Amino acid sequence: MPDFALTTLDISAVVLYALVIFGIGLYFSRKTEDGEDYFLAGRSLSWGLIGISLLASNLSSSSMIGMAGEAYGGIGLAVFNYEWMAAMVLVVFVLFFLPFYIKTGIYTMPEFLEKRFDGRSRVYFSAMSIFLSVVVDTAAALFAGALVVQLVYPDFPMWITMAILALVAGAYTIAGGLKAVVYTDAIQGTLLLLGAGAVSVMAWNAVGGWDAVTAVTPPDRLDLIQPIDVENGMPWPGLITGVFLLGFYFWTTNQFMVQRVLGAKNLDHGRWGALFGGLLKLPVLFLMVMPGTFARVLYPNLERADQVFPTLLFDLLPDGFRALVLTAMLAAIMSSVDSTLNAASTLVSMDFIKRKNPSISPKALVRVGRMVTAACMIFAIAWSPVIVGFDTLWSYLQTTLAYVAPPALALFFLGVFWKRANATGAIAGMAAGHLAAVGFLILSITDTFQINFLYLAPILLVIAMAVMVVVSLQGEAPPEDKTADTTWTPAFFKAESAELANVAWWKNYRIQSAILVTLTAILVGFFW
Repeated sequence: MPDFALTTLDISAVVLYALVIFGIGLYFSRKTEDGEDYFLAGRSLSWGLIGISLLASNLSSSSMIGMAGEAYGGIGLAVFNYEWMAAMVLVVFVLFFLPFYIKTGIYTMPEFLEKRFDGRSRVYFSAMSIFLSVVVDTAAALFAGALVVQLVYPDFPMWITMAILALVAGAYTIAGGLKAVVYTDAIQGTLLLLGAGAVSVMAWNAVGGWDAVTAVTPPDRLDLIQPIDVENGMPWPGLITGVFLLGFYFWTTNQFMVQRVLGAKNLDHGRWGALFGGLLKLPVLFLMVMPGTFARVLYPNLERADQVFPTLLFDLLPDGFRALVLTAMLAAIMSSVDSTLNAASTLVSMDFIKRKNPSISPKALVRVGRMVTAACMIFAIAWSPVIVGFDTLWSYLQTTLAYVAPPALALFFLGVFWKRANATGAIAGMAAGHLAAVGFLILSITDTFQINFLYLAPILLVIAMAVMVVVSLQGEAPPEDKTADTTWTPAFFKAESAELANVAWWKNYRIQSAILVTLTAILVGFFW
């Protein structure tokens, strides 16, 4: 095992990085005048910033540690299915959903549900989103960061570590809002790719070749597509249903991720940025998943799979290089925490405070947003230790989403593609889906009935959609003003096709989408 000790150079690099990030937050705090500036960066973001910010916020420390851990002691290379599927989900997002999000001028995803259905759906989904932002996204990122610090300072209390990390990330988020988040993400995303790349190359050199990997790794853990009867893996039906659905929630309805796309300067930049983010997901196989597989050769007996990436970091990299990757790890923590805190703040401020008090001044709303950010930060610190009870960090993230997210997806699927869906059907469907989720959770806790979470997600979705359809058909159709700017139709597609006919091919998002799908298919086919 390596010596988990920081040199003066390592510490200096981390401190310098933290000071730069603080400076960015303070700079943008002076330019934040109203709610649109604070929550959506003044709707001024370009496609490059959006794409790298999507990557940085998603590939947080929890992903770096979680995916390497799953590749080492869990489902193997199949954990990458979450990444390439994200690219496919983002194609669906820019084709069918983003145009309506931009057209309606929303601040939050729950606000879209109010425009399509009513206020009940907005409040319900907003409360759910706040819960997931704090309990899943923020808490997991803090826990992952604490794991790294614990290797260096094993006697330092974990909750104090998480508190320090949260305070650092929360400080510049409270000050500068989404613009501070996105610009710091651009720096953090670049460091993230460089750092992960350094670890991957050094791990490959230490292993000595692919034959050494295959000698110690079960064959089914080196395949992306696994058989239906695989034990403790990812059966291929679950890939088609569960992975797609969890990815769909995360990339198209989750305030945490969609918020930076809502801040785009126009629809084109939003689309290009989302597709750029999807393209950046493809190298993740080599940067963050493969190192966990290589570690099977180097460290066959780690006590906890989540220790893989930090162990590679301290064992293989020299002091100067280690400083780069340590900074990348810190960047990953900050990127994830700042995004989730800003998302939760936006949800509370816009879906509850401003909705109840429409006349609140812009500056007062910003002050409320900052206070909410601080409150969410404190709660995430308190919740983080709960994650210790799960086998791996990745299993915590995906299992929690499988129980909570699918019923909400029914509202977006049917709301966008079926004009007949009404407000009463929406709230009934989501409530029924979550009641069913509680039932499955009780059965699982009592060991009465166990089901793979990848199969649970589509079951809950079908239950919610079925109830939504039945209840909607028993009531009146929604008025035209509820569906005009929120529902996809063939006529919308034809009108858009006419507009794209005069657009250069390299600016045409449909051609860009086709290229992304092709590249993804080639990569998946190679590791099938």
